[in-house]
Amino acid sequence: MGLVVFLLALWLALGAWFLKRAQVPRRWFWICLAALAAAVVLHLLSLDHQTQDYTAFLSRWVQFFRDNGGFWAIRRPLGDYNVPYLYFLAAISYLPVSDLYLIKLLSIFFDLLLALTALRLVRLTDPGQKGAEAAAFCAVLLLPTVVLNGAYWGQCDSVYAALTLLALADALDRHPARSVVWLGVAFSFKLQTIFLIPLWCVLWYSGRVKFKHLCLFPLSYLATVLPALLLGKPLGDILGVYFNQMGEYNSRLTLNAPSLYALIPDGAEVNAAFWSKAGILAAFALVLGLLALLFFRRAKLTNGQILTAALLLAIGVPLFLPHMHERYFFLADVLSVIWCVSSPARLPVPLAVQTASLGGYHAYLVLRYAFPMAWGTWMLVFCLAGVGGSLLYQLRERPSPLPGPARTRKKRRR
Repeated sequence: MGLVVFLLALWLALGAWFLKRAQVPRRWFWICLAALAAAVVLHLLSLDHQTQDYTAFLSRWVQFFRDNGGFWAIRRPLGDYNVPYLYFLAAISYLPVSDLYLIKLLSIFFDLLLALTALRLVRLTDPGQKGAEAAAFCAVLLLPTVVLNGAYWGQCDSVYAALTLLALADALDRHPARSVVWLGVAFSFKLQTIFLIPLWCVLWYSGRVKFKHLCLFPLSYLATVLPALLLGKPLGDILGVYFNQMGEYNSRLTLNAPSLYALIPDGAEVNAAFWSKAGILAAFALVLGLLALLFFRRAKLTNGQILTAALLLAIGVPLFLPHMHERYFFLADVLSVIWCVSSPARLPVPLAVQTASLGGYHAYLVLRYAFPMAWGTWMLVFCLAGVGGSLLYQLRERPSPLPGPARTRKKRRR
């Protein structure tokens, strides 16, 4: 436990250092530091909790690596995670420390990156709002689903989410090559990165990313799996991980997720194959419609409009897709906070998204429903409509008028 306390102290110090580097004003710096300290307390209270995912899968996988030569065992088939996460499990199998703590600490460190990236995205989409930047950092760091996902549950959704949003921030900040590399690394950790991948098509035709940069995506993915290939793991096994995940729960249209399939009454007989295809087609229609809409405004797209489009995808795609888990709205949880902090009128959206997500978390972690899952679905439907309406309004807004003195001079010339 001493090592855990040391690592959390290091996490706190790193957070303070990065906030200093980000030049957060003194008043807001101390508020962010207080949020970091509160997060440390919450993490310490959560670390000992063991879920079924840990006891039935993660702990056994770490033990498998211990018993079979550590990294050398990566060549063998194990679990349904892609190889970057298996590298981590293999690495901690060498350490005489509780793997439960180390698994959770990985997510906790990425929670910090997630919060820092939230601050940066607010800075890029609404410059000059120092209070909003600090609010995004604090809110994301202490968001219930963020704390529960990693520190309590032992899941690693903050890893792919932090890398995906880091990729988005780099694209908006005109670092296209770095953006695509981070996106490829995020995809190598989790398939759910695909919820936002269509956004890079928008970034391409709006001029923020060039086609040559997009070619870095497969190269960065290949770089993450190359060590496993060198260790002897068949390429087919690596590439097949995500296909196996997609086919693993074909009989269940939703797995505690507040997707549209939660509206189906319990016990109702439905054609799962038909409705799965219908949901996939609906998700494709949403993506294609959004891409077409933004294509016609590509020359005038702002960073704020692109952020709104990202939130629309993060809510809409998993809402329509079948076989979603309760954690698959994680990106929507975080993006809705980033989208809201500069405009209090948007607050109902992150509140509703968070409530809907927590309903799914409660169903798994407590083994009973806090409220009917269909309620969460309706919350997300209204959020999708609200965010879509906001995007349409933003796209119809006229450019900002010239400053007053310029207009006066123009009148005088008349």
